This record gives sequence, C-alpha cells and structure tokens, in this order.
Amino acid sequence: MYDPARGTWTATGSFSTARFVHTATLLPSGKVLVAAGQNSSGYLSSAQLYDPSDPGPGSWSSTGLLGTGHSSHTATLLPTGQVLVAGGQGTGSAELYDPATGTWAATDSMGTALSGHTATLLANGKVLVEGGNGTAGTLATAELYDPATQTWTQTGSLGRKRNQHTATLLSDGRVLVAGGFVGNGSLTSAEIYDPASGTWSATGSMAHGRNTHTATLLLNGMVLVTGGQGTGGIIASAELYDPASGTWSPTSPLPVGVVGHTATLLSNGAVLVAGGVNTAYVGETELYNPGHGTWTSTGSLNTARVGHTATLLRKDKLLIAAGASNGGILTSAELGTRVRP
Repeated sequence: MYDPARGTWTATGSFSTARFVHTATLLPSGKVLVAAGQNSSGYLSSAQLYDPSDPGPGSWSSTGLLGTGHSSHTATLLPTGQVLVAGGQGTGSAELYDPATGTWAATDSMGTALSGHTATLLANGKVLVEGGNGTAGTLATAELYDPATQTWTQTGSLGRKRNQHTATLLSDGRVLVAGGFVGNGSLTSAEIYDPASGTWSATGSMAHGRNTHTATLLLNGMVLVTGGQGTGGIIASAELYDPASGTWSPTSPLPVGVVGHTATLLSNGAVLVAGGVNTAYVGETELYNPGHGTWTSTGSLNTARVGHTATLLRKDKLLIAAGASNGGILTSAELGTRVRP
C-alpha cells in the first residue's frame, strides 16, 4: 500500500511473463485484465488477471490466450462487459475477451493494420479508432467498431496524419485528439471529432509539439496534457485545453520532463503522474492539483519503469504493472493507496 506519511509503495504479485507496452483494463468485477504486449521473445498473446480481493495485496492468474500477439495495441471495455483488443505492431486483427468464460474470440478486423493509434468508447457504445502507423506509414484514417454488429466502418479522416497522439472523450461526447508524431517532428495541432456528424474539425493548437504524452479529462471538463517527446527532446511542459473556447493555456510544468509515463485521474480531482523515462528511467510520482495548477512530489515507485500501465482500483488503490527498466522488461507490479495533494 502507499503510505502518504512515508511516501512508499508496496510490491504486489508478479506476472508469470515479463511484458511492456501491454494494456490493462478494469473489469466490472473489480479484477484487472492485462493483455499482450512484448518482451525479448516477441509479441505476446498471453493475458493475466489481477484480483485485488485475494488475501494480502492481491494476486495474478493466467487467463485465455489471444489468437495472435499484440503490442502497442488498444483495449476498450465495452458496455457488454467484454474487452475489445484492436491492432498492434503488424496486425489489424481485433479480439473480444469474455470475462464470464475467460476466453478470447476473433471479431472483424480493422481495415488497416495499426500501432500507435488510440481507441475511444463513445457515448453511443461504438469505439472510435484513429491515426497510428500502418504499412504505408503514419495515417489519418479513422474507423468505428460497432459491438452490436461486430463490424468496422470508415468514418471521417483526420485533418492531419498522426501517431503516438492522445484521444480524450470530452464531457459533451466529442473527442479531442492532440499532438502526435509524423515524419520527423512532433505536432502541436489538435482536432475534434463529432460523433453526430462523423466529421473532424481543427481546434486550437498546443504551445509545444509532443508525442507519447498523456491527456487527462479533469472533473471541471478541461483536459490536462503532460510531458512527452518534443521535436527538441523530452519535455516537462503541461497545458490545459478548454472545450468551451477551444483554446490551450499553460499550467505549471512537471519537475522533470518525462515520456512514456502514465497519468491517472483520482476521485478527488487530482492527477497522479508516474514513471516514464528521461535521461534515465523515472521512478518519481507527481500529483497535480487542478485548483492551484501546481505539482507536488510524492513517494517514488520501488522500481523506475516506462511502458507500464496504471489502473485505479476500488478502495483507493492504484495498480502499476510491468514495463521496462534498467534490469530489462519487468514482471513486477506495485500497489499504492490514493493520495491527496
């Protein structure tokens, strides 16, 4: 557990298979599904479940194998309780996980093999996937997955090709896509997807180009973007997007620039940024207070890591899982109690 007085994290059970650039999905049961990823053996098809209700801090168990290996893919919890895994390095395949049976089943493949894309569950239950890197390079295409028919259809294309960007579902049901990478530069531009019309429109640009950053919808409806890789290197800057005006404004930067980190919205409205990499792997965690626009350093992870996942559990706990560090690709996981700025 994380002790705010001491600033410590506690190790929880380890994976049977080391992995990074995997996905972690909180299931309705309270368990966490970790799927695929990669390690020195290649792209993984294995999946594991974390059960926080087991005696002690929790435990991991194996669940069904995916039909193919996925890395840098997406995972989306559907209204049915199933989990949709889509794309990844070298594949356009998609699969559905059924928590009731612990098994995977193939579903309709995307029109294009993708990695570095994003997936957003819309208010109508469909899943929007856009951008990413395919066999033809960075793409501007967008597709919708309909769980009712288990099919993909094309929707309006982005105004700009991009991969390693972020997509955030706004309070009004629209989707904000920000930044990313194309060619040899990081993007400042942002776009809005309107599900009602199936079209994209440009919105205000960020002050700093960035990719592999994070974007978090705050309780006040604004979006906090942090860190990432800029054209000149890893950046510490943070910016706020206001959907009402379609503009960005600066907020306090992170103490240290990071890329490949995680950002988790806590129920009290604070955002916890954990891990990543700069000149070395980062173990520090930082709390953003939206009311003051400031960062506070909090306890460091036991293991500095990048390419990990962060999942907010019930009962004020945060699960950090796997990733890569100085010792290579990790099997370890850590558990912390939610903290307040």
